[in-house]
Amino acid sequence: MMRTFVTLVLVLAGCGGKMTTPPTGEKPDPATGVAAFATVRAVLQHPRCQNCHPAGDAPLQGTEGRVHAMNVQRGPTGHGMAGAECTTCHGPANPPSNYGLHVPPGSIKGWHMPKPEEKLVFVGLTPRALCEQVKDPARNGGMDMAALRVHLEDPLVKWGWDPGFGREPVSTPYATFIAAWETWAAAGAPCPN
Repeated sequence: MMRTFVTLVLVLAGCGGKMTTPPTGEKPDPATGVAAFATVRAVLQHPRCQNCHPAGDAPLQGTEGRVHAMNVQRGPTGHGMAGAECTTCHGPANPPSNYGLHVPPGSIKGWHMPKPEEKLVFVGLTPRALCEQVKDPARNGGMDMAALRVHLEDPLVKWGWDPGFGREPVSTPYATFIAAWETWAAAGAPCPN
């Protein structure tokens, strides 16, 4: 698995950091899909994504994945508990991030986590378990691959690549992630062994 990931990194570096999907009508082979999923997995398991997709009901913070301060909890809809909804601090009109590192980031769409019954956990899963969970509508909010692709355009998802002052963004460029996702999906979304 690690060898596949290293090979993918070297291939991406040699191609200017971009993965491309085959011409229309050509389906990538499963090995190409699994290699593309290595990039997808690296993004999903980056702290920016894992912080809202933890195993428990408290979101995580920072690149070290510490439990969110002030006993913040997922709540019954994923938007926090009554009186402490995510948007109480992470609102659409937050001051710009250049005000300082401790200014809570906002999102025009509204900060939230997945619902409790569809947590879509990214923390601590093997690549195969993550792959199977992501594409399973029973565990991902009822989404097929097309709906998941649309979800990747969500402003809250895209925030991970532009998290503001002093915050580490997702290290894989967004375009590279999307190209890898599309290659993986076009190959039939195969999971690694």
